[in-house]
Amino acid sequence: MLFSILIFTTALFSGIALAAPTTPQDASVSAEIRFYDPSVGPGACGQTHQASEHIVALGYELFDAQAPGGNPNNNPLCGKKIRVSYGSKSVDVTITDRCPDANCKGNNLDLSQGAFEVLSPTTPGVISGTWEYI
Repeated sequence: MLFSILIFTTALFSGIALAAPTTPQDASVSAEIRFYDPSVGPGACGQTHQASEHIVALGYELFDAQAPGGNPNNNPLCGKKIRVSYGSKSVDVTITDRCPDANCKGNNLDLSQGAFEVLSPTTPGVISGTWEYI
């Protein structure tokens, strides 16, 4: 118990972040990128979209860390735009959802099929790219 308190106190005063991951507003981060069908129902931001729209679901850790009082509909990330890049291609997408899947944690993304196809055919299923806020 004392050891746990010591680690927490040391981390607290040394500036080590113990919270969920965050993504700097001015940096590009690496991510695994998948695609999904947003038309199955409302996303975490409370809207229903089509697979052809250029939208994105953020990894649940990153998305949930910003949800005030746990209400995803009021998340300030909803409606923000990011640029996703893969090789020499990029696509601008709007944050409309959170991906709950264990494969989509941290900075990983689920793009709508239409946005994913700008970057790559859907055949690989998963690509490694980068993204940044715009």
